[in-house]
Amino acid sequence: MSDKITKIAIFKKKEIRKTIYNNEWWFVITDVVQALTDSVQPAGYVKDMRRREPELSKGWGQIATPLRLEVDTTVGI
Repeated sequence: MSDKITKIAIFKKKEIRKTIYNNEWWFVITDVVQALTDSVQPAGYVKDMRRREPELSKGWGQIATPLRLEVDTTVGI
């Protein structure tokens, strides 16, 4: 992972973890959802959203491809 860059983005004063993968920025979905919705349980919010929207859930693997992201967890995220 030495060739990958991992950083923290700031959106509405909230931290969003991101990394470079295949020359593209990839963001942590739960961080984005938390920043946009102020949800205290962004993973649950995403789960509920997928349950309510069958089309979103059907294509989830293409929309939200899992990617291992190594971040410094000592910064309070």
